[in-house]
Parts: sequence; structure tokens; C-alpha cells
Amino acid sequence: MNGEEPVDVVLPCLDEAPALPAVLGAFPPGFRAIVVDNGSTDDSAKVAEELGAKVVFEPRRGYGAAVHTGLEAASSRIVCFLDADGSLDAGQLPRLVRPVRQGSVELAVGRRVATAPGVWPWHARAGNAALALLLRARGLPVHDLAPIRAVNRSALLELGVADRGFGYPLELLVRAAREGWRVHEVDVGYGRRADGTVSKVSGSLRGTLRAATDMARVWRA
Repeated sequence: MNGEEPVDVVLPCLDEAPALPAVLGAFPPGFRAIVVDNGSTDDSAKVAEELGAKVVFEPRRGYGAAVHTGLEAASSRIVCFLDADGSLDAGQLPRLVRPVRQGSVELAVGRRVATAPGVWPWHARAGNAALALLLRARGLPVHDLAPIRAVNRSALLELGVADRGFGYPLELLVRAAREGWRVHEVDVGYGRRADGTVSKVSGSLRGTLRAATDMARVWRA
């Protein structure tokens, strides 16, 4: 990063041990991993520590709970968020950080572009597209609620995102729209998750229903 300040990257993690070597191995120079173990029953924490990541623990299950704990554990001015399942390449993070560092936007988010057939189930794509359409109606120029983003840490803390479940990404964007944040969207490759890992949303009916319930609650609020 040519001597620029380091960037912490929060990775919410639940049983992602098979994915972590490749995910963390793809980190660009100057990016520091904070793996938030959200109750894993495998060796995720051990693997992350052995690979040089900072590991913190969040016993309350939920995407938002893990993300917020990682945000509090971060110390860099700009913080990134990335799934730990291998579906997104950490090498794409510098493109999101750049406009935030330059001060042209408060938030940079990814727009997932599938790199192979079948990596993004149709029901997940459809729900995501519907929510993005509602956000654009509120003036926020996004087409995805992707789990890869870069943001000013202090601004995000002040935003006061309260959801600790799957509704966190939606609440973040709703609040950003309300506060008039400038948001930049970047196309990012979205591939297959690592073998041995399972999606917490689209990988089961229970996960899909919980995500839908969390997001509906956020939208109503």
C-alpha cells in the first residue's frame, strides 16, 4: 500500500476453517485480518491464529453481532468487512478502500458478479435484488447488499447500526441513505465458497427464513 496507513479487515467466522488459509493468504500488503469467531465448533480460531490473524470471540450468534464485535476490536481509521468462506477475494479490497481514503465517499460496497454458474442461488439473488431496488428508491445507488465493504470506522460507529442478525447489512444501508452518505459501488467477483463450508443464509431453509425475518424487521423499523 506504498506506506499508507494499515486497514483492518473484519471477517465474521462460523466454522470456516477449510476456507481460511486461502482467504487470509490472499490479503494484500497493509491489510490486517480480524477473525471474529462466532461460536465455531471446528478449528477456525486456531487456524486463524496460526495464519497470523487477530482472533476475537463473540458468543452471541448472528452476523451483525460478529461484525460489530470486529468493528470495536479494529483500530484503523478505515475498516473493511469480508466473508470468511472463500467466495470473495481479499485482493479486491484496495479498490473499495481507495475512494474512502480519498474522502470522496463515506462507504464503498461490492456488487457481486458471479464467476461461475450456480454460485449464487436464485432465491438469494431475487431477494437481494428486491431490497436493492427499495434502497435505490430512497436515493442510494446500490444493486447489492454484498458482505464486502470499506468504511470510515468512527463514522460507522456513530451511525448506530443496532441489528445483530442478518439484518445488519440492510440497516447499515438504510441508515447511510438517511444520513446522506456518499456511497460508491464496485463490481467484485463472487465465486464458490470453499469446500467444507456451508452458507449461513442460502445453505438451509432455516438460514434463509431467519435472514428474511431479520431484514423484514429492519425495513419495518
